Parts: sequence; structure tokens; C-alpha cells
Amino acid sequence: MPREMILREVRQAVIRAYEDGPIPGGHVRVNIASGAPKHGTEMQFYRGEVAVAFPKKLGNMCVGTIVELGSGVTGFAVGQRVAGYGGLRDTHTWPQDRVLRMSDRMTWQEAVCFDPAQFALSAVRDGQLRVGDCAVVFGLGAIGQMAVQMARIGGAAFVAAVDPVARRREAAMMVGADLVVDPTAVNAGDALKEATGGKGVDVAIETSGNYNALHEAIHGLAWGGTVAFVGFSKECKGGLNFGTDAHFMVPNIVFSRACSEPNRDHPRWDWPRIKDVCWRLLSEGRLDCEPIIQPVVTFEQSIEAFRDIDQHPERSIKLGVLIGEGGTGSGKK
Repeated sequence: MPREMILREVRQAVIRAYEDGPIPGGHVRVNIASGAPKHGTEMQFYRGEVAVAFPKKLGNMCVGTIVELGSGVTGFAVGQRVAGYGGLRDTHTWPQDRVLRMSDRMTWQEAVCFDPAQFALSAVRDGQLRVGDCAVVFGLGAIGQMAVQMARIGGAAFVAAVDPVARRREAAMMVGADLVVDPTAVNAGDALKEATGGKGVDVAIETSGNYNALHEAIHGLAWGGTVAFVGFSKECKGGLNFGTDAHFMVPNIVFSRACSEPNRDHPRWDWPRIKDVCWRLLSEGRLDCEPIIQPVVTFEQSIEAFRDIDQHPERSIKLGVLIGEGGTGSGKK
């Protein structure tokens, strides 16, 4: 029988069997080869930091091959590689209008980075980054790694990246950062001022939701610069003091969320347009995703992998899970 991963209760992930029913009209059935969770959101579920109904499915995006077509489906074929949103499980039955067609050259790592790419693109746009700007990304999870690359695509002349985790800093260098900073070793804001000849960066993208990071992002800005605040933060109980820099440097602090409508550039831009642009960039191989998917485990190892993300977040960037046959398939380069 096919299997799926669920969160039975707080910090108790399990793999259980399920049955596929008849395929509805207008749907495609997909054998899943690989997938990935969404660390920030799903770790809140996993740790019980937000209220959810149990059992709760775990996983964000999956990649696989179509094995059956429902009545009325057009534009798809059995054997076609596709991707879509959904939990970690052996099969998915998706409405045809929610299925993402993968190009021949596209890798599964690129496909599962679709979601973080959207929030990274939105942050770069909301931050008003322009050609020649100096930028910094705070927090180098999947969204931050994508933001480093989106900033470069957007025309940044200099991109710094800040994170206390060595593995994440190394990945950021691989995907195009000019400078990486360990905020536990040096003052990140001071390091940014030094790297820019004392001026500071034009745009800071804060993805961690950490108030110390937001404070240093403001400290490292040039006068009148912009912070695009992407991270989902909790109540501020320390780490942020607007009186030290913000009151004098008059920064723009913009809250950024790709899927909040209307878009800041409505009606020209909306969430569907952001998704279309991100999928095209990923399909064309313009975003380097392989260094971001760390670690990669089998479906059977994924329960322990979730425990490890919870207890040792420094060991991962974005978990990749090989679920079924062809899980390591990478498309044609």
C-alpha cells in the first residue's frame, strides 16, 4: 500500500499506509519520486508553536511521474514529469490546473525550490532593489539562498549574506554571494559598513524573523535604505532598538509576502505573475538549487531527519526526501 508522512501529535512524525480511491475527472495521478518540506512553517507545526488539527500532513512540494489521467484531462500524458504542492507521500492526485510541467532539463531540486523562490522574488521587488545596488540577505535558509540569487538577477552589484550556520554560509558563496558574515563572530552591521566603504547597503532582505538580525540589517543600511522584512516573527522581547540607528538613518521597513494580495505593484503584478516568473527561472536553470537541498534522505529516514531539523537546525538548509523509484532523477542537463 502507498505510504504518507503525517504529524500524529507534537514532535511525533510517523509514516502510515493509505489507499488511493478512483481518480476524479480533471485530475492526474502521480507517482512521487522526491519532495521537500517547508522548514519554517512546518517546524512550527512540529514543535507545537501554532495550533493545528492532528493528524497533520508533512511536506510542501513533490516531484513525480504521471501514471493515470482522469476523464477530461488535456495537455498531459502518462509518463510526463511534473511537480506540485502536497505532503510527502507515494502518490498524489492533483487537479490538472494545479500541476506544474517540468522542462526536460529541470532537476527535482529546482522544482521543490519553487515555493521559496516566490518569497525571495517578492522580497527583492518589495525592497526596490535596482541595478548597481548593494544588498544583503539575513537568514540563509531556502528563502535566503534564493534571495541571494534573485538579488543578483535583479542587478545588485554586491550581495552579502549573513547567517550563524557555517553550512548555510558555504552554500550562499556557492550560489553567488560576494561576502558571507557570521553574526556570532562579528557585528554584522559593522561588517556591512566596512564592506561598502562606510556607506552601508541599499537593500537588506531579512528572512529569519529574528529581531537581532533585523536590528543589524538596519544598522548595516545606507541612509534611507530599505529593509524587506520577509521572516515570520514572534512577539519582540529583545534584540531590536529603533533608537540606535533607525531614528537617525530613516530606513524604509517594508513587510513582504508573495501571496498577500493585492500586490504592492497591483494591478501589473500579482501572485500568479510571481509564480510564473519563478517557474520560468527554475525551468531555465537560472537558479542554482542543488547546494540548497541539504541533507537528502530516503523516505524511511525522513522521520529522524525531522527530529534532526528540530534539534540541530545547523545541519540542514532545506531537507530533500527521496520517496519512490526515480527519486534521484535530475532531468537532462
